[in-house]
Amino acid sequence: MKNTKHLASLGVFLLAVFLAIPAAIAASGRVDLYYTLTAVALLSIASAGVWLTFYIGRINIGQGAYALVGGYVSALLITRGDVSFWWTLPLSGIFCAALAVLIGLPILRLRGVYFAMVTLVLTEVARLAALALPITNGAKGITSIRMPSELSVLGITLIPDFTTLENPKLAFYWMAATLMTVTYAVLWRIVNSRLGHLCRSLQQNEELASSIGVDIARLRVLAYAISSFFGGVAGAGFIAISQSIYPSSFQSTDSVNFMLNCFLGGLGYVLGPMLGTLLLYFGWDLLFATGRFQLLIYSSLMIILMLLLPNGVLSLLDRKGDRK
Repeated sequence: MKNTKHLASLGVFLLAVFLAIPAAIAASGRVDLYYTLTAVALLSIASAGVWLTFYIGRINIGQGAYALVGGYVSALLITRGDVSFWWTLPLSGIFCAALAVLIGLPILRLRGVYFAMVTLVLTEVARLAALALPITNGAKGITSIRMPSELSVLGITLIPDFTTLENPKLAFYWMAATLMTVTYAVLWRIVNSRLGHLCRSLQQNEELASSIGVDIARLRVLAYAISSFFGGVAGAGFIAISQSIYPSSFQSTDSVNFMLNCFLGGLGYVLGPMLGTLLLYFGWDLLFATGRFQLLIYSSLMIILMLLLPNGVLSLLDRKGDRK
């Protein structure tokens, strides 16, 4: 019964994302919304990685660094290595995961707030490195990145060349929506696997988990690597829609927002980062009309929401179920 409910929810989600939303946008004529929703989908992928580190009881404020690194890796592979964009997606994620292992091995063995303190400066370090390294072209960034080319297997075209499409914005939206769907499917599978149960044990009591033979340090590093993989993929996706990347493409404020997306949606829910990203992105835009009071109102609303809904917006579903 539970599996049937999950499949039904998944079916409704896929129909909404891939059919209902494009149909509504086409009917309204607001094609600019394709770019907005594409950005939301990619941001939610990076936020999913942050959520996974929260799942092992660690605070990650450095996801913007991996999005930036992933974007540069993809851009360099396309412009200098003539690699297809579709191959740069996993390669960017793998590079970021490997980088996360190098950073996580010494730091994630420590207790306390050391990991959060290190991640706090990671995004700024990545930005300064992008400014200083010759290969990244400094402040000028990398521009004129070609759009995703055709992807074919055994002579069968799976994805057409985006430059040949009449509406590439829709293609970008479907690309981002597909990546988002796969990301959250993987995240859900991790949470409901043996690995996920071990990660949950770290969140609850690390001493108890260690006493029953769980390799805490190794598990932390693995979760952090997967988290950073998602960040790299999100960054690579962004360079596809913008055809450029700069050191300022992802900043420390983005890393904080990735974390806030998780809090707002709900740390106890796999889909929490996705909903949080949607609410935060559109909420900020809606408050633009308030002018100089935008940041004040935004901050106040975030504080009120976290006080009233400490478990995120999705906790309202549990409250509704309890009333029944």
